[in-house]
Amino acid sequence: MCGIVGYVGSKKATPILIDGLLSLEYRGYDSAGIATIENDVIKVMKDKGRVNNLNNLEGINDLVGTIGIAHTRWATHGKPSKENSHPHMDNSGKFAVVHNGIIENYSDLREFLTSKGYTFISQTDTEVIPNLIHYYYTNGPVSVIEDTKEKFLGAVKSAIYDLKGSYAIEVISTILPDEIIVVRKDSPLVIGKGNGENYIASDIPAILKYTKEFYLLDDNEFAVIEKDSIRFFDNSLQEHNRAIKNIDWDANAAGKDGFEDYMLKEIFEQPTAIRETIGSRFRLGEKCSFDDIEISKEYLQSINKIFIVACGTAMHAGLVGKALIENLCKIPTEVDIASEFRYRNPLIDEHTLCIYISQSGETADTIAALKLAKAHGAKTLAISNVIGSSITREADYSIYTHAGPEIAVASTKAYTSQVVLISILAIYFAEVLGSSSETVLEELKSDLIDLPSKVEKILDDTEVIKAFAKKVYAEKDMFFLGRGTDYNVALEGSLKLKEISYIHSEAYAAGELKHGPIALIENGVTVIGIITNPNLLEKSISNLQEVITRGAKTLIITNQILPNGHFDYVINIPETNPLISPILSVIPMQLLAYYISKQKGLDVDKPRNLAKSVTVE
Repeated sequence: MCGIVGYVGSKKATPILIDGLLSLEYRGYDSAGIATIENDVIKVMKDKGRVNNLNNLEGINDLVGTIGIAHTRWATHGKPSKENSHPHMDNSGKFAVVHNGIIENYSDLREFLTSKGYTFISQTDTEVIPNLIHYYYTNGPVSVIEDTKEKFLGAVKSAIYDLKGSYAIEVISTILPDEIIVVRKDSPLVIGKGNGENYIASDIPAILKYTKEFYLLDDNEFAVIEKDSIRFFDNSLQEHNRAIKNIDWDANAAGKDGFEDYMLKEIFEQPTAIRETIGSRFRLGEKCSFDDIEISKEYLQSINKIFIVACGTAMHAGLVGKALIENLCKIPTEVDIASEFRYRNPLIDEHTLCIYISQSGETADTIAALKLAKAHGAKTLAISNVIGSSITREADYSIYTHAGPEIAVASTKAYTSQVVLISILAIYFAEVLGSSSETVLEELKSDLIDLPSKVEKILDDTEVIKAFAKKVYAEKDMFFLGRGTDYNVALEGSLKLKEISYIHSEAYAAGELKHGPIALIENGVTVIGIITNPNLLEKSISNLQEVITRGAKTLIITNQILPNGHFDYVINIPETNPLISPILSVIPMQLLAYYISKQKGLDVDKPRNLAKSVTVE
């Protein structure tokens, strides 16, 4: 949701800024812009629409400045327009700002600044920020400071102190034309260290081609960035040191690598992502281990409940985790949507473990829910794909998937990696507690090890899925049915279809059909059934027979032997433990959503209205 890029060095900033914005397109946006300093004058180039539109703006090729900031905006205040696009400047033209997040008290600040003679061009909340900085630089308590560097930073700090909400902010000024000041709160921001040049971005992939050395800012932390130096300051502007992290992602992993779309590439990367996530965390005949955490038997025995909290696809991974933990560890487990969890007064205390799942580690609702749990004395554990992300820095414990960069907005390899990781975590807890037999756990480990080759087998033959997509792509409604973990993965399949094909779809527990949803089944409606648990085979077939008799056409994803002639299309997947079957059964549903979207001529990687990382509530 919105994207930030910044550069200071000796090269022309504009190509680097635009390249970074192109790398962030997957986050979702409606406008884009850059600002550079040209001969002590800030030049702003911005417009609504795609990043590539910037290349057509008059004068863009004349920019030669070696310092600049850039932004892709996803509208929260003000419709998409050139005026509402970032960057925004103050009335004097001395300060330019880009901002991710939401300023909740912007109306009050705008009223205050208007009373001081400031005027506004846009409808955005962001425009108050550069004007506040100018106000404090010229009128506030820092205006008496003689040192220009100290005065500039102090003015930014004073302005930030007035803001309520979430933000990641970059500031440049003609007053100090060789430095960028950045600050963040509840919105991601990273700094990439180069040789005689430095980079800023909201996501690591945007600048990964330029450096693998990163500083990860904490909330309420400032950084002053010049081409040869990066200085860090706390909320009181006390300078401190910050450790650098080496991010060993392959920069090419953020490219399409010959695939038509990022989503298809990431679907086919799932065998590798699963292998990387398993890594060295277990071998057959040995207990699971995590380098990141060590949890005692005494602590696990003291837990009376586990909450798994997440949003969207990550929440669906959590539903599979619930089944695993309850079956293997015998600990009651609830799964909550993060945006609801905070506001329902959940019963949390020191005997509660809260697990938070977020691909980016920057999901605002999930982070807020984590902070709530900590305030009530619960231990917190984060599952993320991004080392050093906000959620992992807030949590008591953190463990990481190793899916690599996921660029497409619709998550695929992040989901399967999350389910794999939470499976290993459940086995680890069970081994510590001694709550399941060694035989059961070893068999489950063996099934996990076999998953990558089984995913490859599914990906080797996609013709049935392509053929089905061609038959149903024009439909308006579809239904997904399953029982147990098959219902959990049906929710994810339905979400994928909605996200990228814009077809209305619903997922139901198959046993709930007669309690209302069957009224929606009519002749020609498509129903997708998932059947992977032999104990539920007969019940599932019986439920699906109910929709067939009402004229539905059916696609079944299964690893069971089905009666002949019952179903229109059947996709056979390899057998595995039903607890982890969603890792396999989701693959055909990912592909189905993809091929339907392509058949409709839609933008698969950047579906409308959606953003990769939801960093505001």
